[in-house]
Amino acid sequence: MKRLFLIDGSALAYRAHFAFAKNPLRNSRGEDTSAAFGVTSAILRLMKEHHPDLIAVAFDTPKPTFRHERFEAYKAKRRPMPREMVLEMPLIKEILESLGLSVVEMEGYEADDVLATLAKQGEEKGYETVIVSGDKDFLQLVSDRVKVLKPRVAGGEEVLYDLSNVQERFGVPPEQVVEVMGLAGDSTDNVPGVPGVGEKTALELIKQFGSVENILANAGQITKKSLREKILEHVDLARMSRELVALHTDCPVGVQLDELKPKDPDKEKVASLFKRMEFLSLLRDIWEEKAEGDQPGIYKTLDSLEGLISLVEEVRKTGEVVIDLETTGTDPITSEIVGISLAVKAKEAYYIPVAHAAGKNLEWGVTKSHLKPILEEEGIAKVGQNIKYDLTVLREAGIDMKGITFDTMVASYLLDPSRRANNLNSMALEFLGHRMITYEEVTGKGKLQMSFAKVSIDKATEYSGEDADYTLRLKELFEPQLKEKELRSLFQNVEMPLVSVLATMERNGVAIDRDLFRAMSRDIEKVLVRLEKEIHALAGETFNINSPKQLSEILFTKLKLGKAKRTKSGSYSTDVDVLKRLARAHELPRKLLDYRALFKLKSTYVDALIGMINSRTQRIHTSFNQTVAETGRLSSSEPNLQNIPIRDEYAREIRKGFIADKGNVILSGDYSQIELRLVAHLSKDEHLREAFARDEDVHTTTASTVFGLKPEEVSPDLRRRAKAINFGIIYGMGPYGLSEALGISQEEAAAFIASYFLQYPKIKTWIDRTIAEARDRGYVTTLLSRRRYLPEIASDNHQRRSFAERAAINTPIQGTAADLIKMAMIAIQKRIEGSLLRTKMILQVHDELVFEVPEAERESIRDMLKEEMEGTLSLDVPIKVEVREGRNWYEAH
Repeated sequence: MKRLFLIDGSALAYRAHFAFAKNPLRNSRGEDTSAAFGVTSAILRLMKEHHPDLIAVAFDTPKPTFRHERFEAYKAKRRPMPREMVLEMPLIKEILESLGLSVVEMEGYEADDVLATLAKQGEEKGYETVIVSGDKDFLQLVSDRVKVLKPRVAGGEEVLYDLSNVQERFGVPPEQVVEVMGLAGDSTDNVPGVPGVGEKTALELIKQFGSVENILANAGQITKKSLREKILEHVDLARMSRELVALHTDCPVGVQLDELKPKDPDKEKVASLFKRMEFLSLLRDIWEEKAEGDQPGIYKTLDSLEGLISLVEEVRKTGEVVIDLETTGTDPITSEIVGISLAVKAKEAYYIPVAHAAGKNLEWGVTKSHLKPILEEEGIAKVGQNIKYDLTVLREAGIDMKGITFDTMVASYLLDPSRRANNLNSMALEFLGHRMITYEEVTGKGKLQMSFAKVSIDKATEYSGEDADYTLRLKELFEPQLKEKELRSLFQNVEMPLVSVLATMERNGVAIDRDLFRAMSRDIEKVLVRLEKEIHALAGETFNINSPKQLSEILFTKLKLGKAKRTKSGSYSTDVDVLKRLARAHELPRKLLDYRALFKLKSTYVDALIGMINSRTQRIHTSFNQTVAETGRLSSSEPNLQNIPIRDEYAREIRKGFIADKGNVILSGDYSQIELRLVAHLSKDEHLREAFARDEDVHTTTASTVFGLKPEEVSPDLRRRAKAINFGIIYGMGPYGLSEALGISQEEAAAFIASYFLQYPKIKTWIDRTIAEARDRGYVTTLLSRRRYLPEIASDNHQRRSFAERAAINTPIQGTAADLIKMAMIAIQKRIEGSLLRTKMILQVHDELVFEVPEAERESIRDMLKEEMEGTLSLDVPIKVEVREGRNWYEAH
C-alpha cells in the first residue's frame, strides 16, 4: 500500500516557533530561524523515518475563510502571527519547494480543509494516509486508512492515532469527535459551543445521543434541567459550532494526488538556503553524497625518501604550504606525531605516516631532517586550521615552525565573530558544500574508539589529506574577503603574529604552590562544615543544602521568605538572584550565598588546579582562545584563569598560589583605566581628556563634576557612585541597571545619568552617533577596523534591540582595548626573543599581562614593559601602565 503524508505546515511552524520562544534560534545576522528550523528538521526526519510515496505540506493563507463569513468572531481571540514568523513563512515554503515537496494553499479555505480533502482522495484511492499535525480536529478523519501523527518538535513525543486509540484519547470514535467539539466548542479557534457545556459533559451527551442533531431532537430526554435549558436556549449556536469544527473534504484543491510525488531536491538551492540560515546540522543530512561542484581531491601516501625530497622541493618552489598533524592525543605538549599532511595546491595533498601501528612508515628522524629546514624558514608561508596546536606539537618535537601567515579558523572568526562554528568540518560544509570525513568515522566512537596510531594508513591518508586540502581551499576563499572587508591589516599584523605568542605562553605555563592550595582546601572545608551547621540551625532542621527542592521547601514553605519564582521545570528557583533578594530579610540565605561561593571556589579552583598540573612540565598550561569573544578579547580555558575572583579573602589567596620558580619574580603590567581613556579618545570630550592629561583620579573628577563638589569634598561613597556611572556608560547601562548597581531608585539613577551627560556632552553625542551608524551599516568597528555585526539593532523587540545598542557602544571600546593588548603582547615577545631574555610571558587577563622574570632581568623588563604597553597605540590621552612585582601573582597585582 502506497503511503500519502499530508503535513499541516502552519501548525508545525507555530509549534516550532513557540517551542524555542524562551531561547530563539538565530543566525549570525540576527534573523529568527526557529520556525524554519523546526519545520524543516521535522519534515526531513519524517521523510527519513517513514519514506512516504506522496507528500504535501499545506499552509493557511491570510485571507478570511468561509468560517469567518459564517461566524465573524471565528479565531478572533488568536493573536496575530508573530512578526518573526511572518518573515520566516516565505522562506519555509521556499525551503520545502527546493526539497522537491509540494506546498498547497487555497484562499478561502484553511490548511485543515485542504488536508482533509486530500486525505479523502487518498482514502478513496486506497492509499495509507497519514495526516501530520498536533491539531485534534483531524481525529474526526481517522479511519482504517487514515491516521493522524502528532510530530515531535523540540524534544516532544511522536504519537500516532488510528482507529485503535482515538477513542482512548478522546472518549468517542472518530466520527463523533466533531460532535463533541461542536457541543463543547473550541477555545483555541474561538468556537463558542453551548455556553456552560464543557468537554466532559459533551462526551456524556454524545455517548448517550450519538450526535448534536440527535441531542437537539431529543433534548426533552435530558434529565438535568439546567443542562436541558442551556441546550434548548442555544440550538443555533450548537449547530453553527458543529459546522465550524467540521472539516470540509470537497475543497477545489487544484492538485492531483500523483502530482504529490517528491521531486529530486535542488541541492544547490537547499545548500544556499541552509547556509544563509546556518542550518549546518541539516546541511550535513542532505549532503550524504558529494555536492555538485565539490571536486574530489587526490590524496597520496608519501612513504619513501625520494617522494619526501620531491615534495620538499615543490614546497620551496611554491613558497607556501598547508600543514596538518595527526597526533596521539589532544594535549599539544604530551601528544606524539603519528602523521603529517602537506598541501601546496588545491585538490592535492600528501600524507607522511611516521608512527602507525601497521603499514609502512617513514622514519621520523629522516622526515624531521628534511621538513625542519622548510618549516623553520620564515620565507615559506605556513597555512593551517587552528595552527597553534600544530606549532606547539612541532616545537615539542624539535621543529620551531616559522612563517605562519594564515589560519582559516582565525580568518573565519575575524570575518564574522558571531559565527557559531569555526571548525573545519562546519566551514567546509557551509562555504564549500563539502561533507568532511569525521574523526569518529575514522577512529570509531565511545569505548570502541581507537588511537589514531591504530588507524590504517590508507584511511589516515584520506582523512588527513582532506583536512589539508580543504584548509587550502578555505584559505583561497577567505583571503579576498579579508581584503574586501578591510580586515587584512588586522589579520596580518595582529591576529596571525599573535598565534605564535599564544603558543609560547601556553607552553610557558605557570607554576603553582601545591602546599598552599592543599592547606587552603582544608581550611575552606572546615568553614563549609561550620556554615552548614549554622544554616541547619537557622532552618531548625538538617537538609541537603545542595538540593534545590529541599532548599525551596525550607525557604518558601517553612520560613515563608517572600514570593517564590518557578524555573522552566516547574520547581522553585533558588538561584543567586533569588537568594540575594531573600538575604535582605533573613540570615539563612546570606549564609547560603557564602556557602555556595566558597564551595565553588574550592571545587573550581583550589582542588581542581592541583589536578591540572602537567606531569611533564610540573606547571599548569591554560589554553588561550583567540576565536570566541565577539569583541576580540581573548579567553582562556582548561583552566579558565581569567575568571579567578579577587574580592574576598579566599579568592585573593588563590592568586597567592600562582608563584615564580626559584630565582624569579612575578611581574604584572596592568593598563590603568584603558577603557575610559578610549572613551575620551573616541568621544573627543574635552573634560574627560583634560582629566586624563592632568593624571587626575577620573572617578573623583566625575563625582566632583556630577555632584557639584570640590574634589577634596568627594566621599568614598560618591566616588563609588561615579565609578559605577563611568563604567556603566561603557556598557550602555540605563537607569535600571545603574539603580541595581548602586541600590538606589531608578529616578535617582536617571538623574545621575542626565547630570553626567550634561558635564560630558560629547560622550552622549558619540554614543548616539555610534548607535545610528551601527543601525545604518549593521556593524561597528574598533580603531583597528575589527568588525562586530549587530543585526538585532533594527529589531522590533525592545530587549534585543537594547542589547544590540549596548553592544554597539561597548564593542569599539572593549574591542580596541583587546586589539591594544594583543599588539603589546606581540611587541614584547619579539623583544624578549630578540634579546635572548629568559623572561616568560605567562598570563593575559583582560587588561593585564603577567610575566615570570629572572631577578637579573627585573629592571630591564619593567622599563621595556611600560615602553611597549604605553607606546603601542597613539591616543588623544596618555596611556598609563602600572607595573608591580612580587613573589606571587597576588603581590604583583
